[in-house]
Amino acid sequence: MLQKLTLLFPLWMILLCATALIWPEGWMFLNQGPVVVSILGFVMLCMGLTLSFDDFRRITSMPRAVAIGFAAQYSIMPPLAWGIGYLLALPDHFAVGLILVGCCPGGTASNLVSYIAKADVALSVVMTVCSTLAAVVLTPLLTQLFAGALVPVDTWMLFKQTIQVVIVPIALGLLLNRWLPRLVQSVLPVAPLLSVFGVCVICAIVFAANAESILTHGADLLLATLMLHGCGFLIGYYFAKFLGYPIRSARTIAVEVGMQNSGLSIVLAKQAFPMLPLAPVAGAVSAVMHSLIGSLLAVLWRLRPAVSDRS
Repeated sequence: MLQKLTLLFPLWMILLCATALIWPEGWMFLNQGPVVVSILGFVMLCMGLTLSFDDFRRITSMPRAVAIGFAAQYSIMPPLAWGIGYLLALPDHFAVGLILVGCCPGGTASNLVSYIAKADVALSVVMTVCSTLAAVVLTPLLTQLFAGALVPVDTWMLFKQTIQVVIVPIALGLLLNRWLPRLVQSVLPVAPLLSVFGVCVICAIVFAANAESILTHGADLLLATLMLHGCGFLIGYYFAKFLGYPIRSARTIAVEVGMQNSGLSIVLAKQAFPMLPLAPVAGAVSAVMHSLIGSLLAVLWRLRPAVSDRS
């Protein structure tokens, strides 16, 4: 039952964000910095609970695949986000938000989508962990590179915030899994569902806080995020295929590249760019878009198993 509810991730995202647009007043009491940061920290803690030190040892057994996915994640999405913002002539607040989405690591929902699609879940988990850990350094640096021409970027602040909302919760979850395995096993079945709702609530809070702007400029952001994530899935897939990976691995890399940690981008945008209050909106719309695209691809791929490289 819990698994079925988790698989309805896109539905929960649409429903909560729709209620936030229709009745923003009902969500505004949650629009506080510590609340959003705490929810994201909880989501990352849930991710940490699913990990063990053995997951990190898997890197040694699949170094090339992990390296390819890692390289694709940080070489495709940041310049793609910058290019789309420039092409569509997005206002600075939306362009910066989109760039921040592109510079963030793979999202935890990518593991769920890989599971639904019958892709390589182990590879997905390891790539998510690697890109998330590297985000401490790469997200601030890449944001500075691609958004620095638009607005001042406090790289050090981004660095500290990424440690706070990514590394600390994941490390805590990893240690709990190591030292309190029985407790972790008792809460693990509900952890994916709680993570899904956590991300949905973060996006709904941002939608509620910026309901008027989203209703006014939503078309531009929908197009921008559709292009960003659609191209991310497409380029990630054919990038892996070009390098000779089988379809199952190519699908995994495509999901990892196409789905970003939009929740992280929202929190970083809220805290790092207070002069751009609309910057987090791009992350919220992004979360809805990549969830819809990812879930659609997952269903299509599940119906068409990767039994051979010709499929």
